[in-house]
Amino acid sequence: MAGYADTLTRVEGYFDGTATEVWERLTSDAPVSRVRATVRAGRAAMRALMLSRLSADLRGARVLDAGCGTGAMAADLAARGADVLAVDIAPRLIEIAAARLPPGLPGRVTFQAGDMLEASAGRFDAVVAMDSLIYYARPDLVAAVERLAGRTAGPVVFTVAPRTALLMAMWHAGRLFPRADRSPVMVPQDWRRLPVAGLARVGRIARGFYISECLEVRR
Repeated sequence: MAGYADTLTRVEGYFDGTATEVWERLTSDAPVSRVRATVRAGRAAMRALMLSRLSADLRGARVLDAGCGTGAMAADLAARGADVLAVDIAPRLIEIAAARLPPGLPGRVTFQAGDMLEASAGRFDAVVAMDSLIYYARPDLVAAVERLAGRTAGPVVFTVAPRTALLMAMWHAGRLFPRADRSPVMVPQDWRRLPVAGLARVGRIARGFYISECLEVRR
């Protein structure tokens, strides 16, 4: 199975290439298919669940949006007054996120293309990573969460693809396609088998074709 660096490169190529237009449309108000509408609704519900784990007043807090995509979470965090560093591996998604950021937010957002684990970003009061760690094998996922938690004073709230029968079937089917022809495949995880200190389950969101589990680390 690919290591962290190889997976990161593949994710960047996918979201900064063939998937950009699809992702831009999915995360907008534009009409989409019924299947993608369930994904849109599921993502909105997951974002709300993750935000519920943070204070409603984030003034003075520095928050990392790790894998910010087109910026919806970053905007929500800034609306609560946070100083947000929004990082994504795909430069084209960062461009979309910056263009969509509403003016006049009480907080501030700095968008940055690159690795969400970059240590030079410094320390944070909280971290959110929505569906940005779902492509990594368990050792890489655990290492990433540990690195984030090691420089975060408050919670690290993130998602994994739960180990359900449906997602396992999709995972095995995806591995049948030639590597050059397939998108990054989610790696289902049993959260109880993740050796991360302070890890707790927050909840699961299942909306049609969107299934994701929210976890939290507090130390």
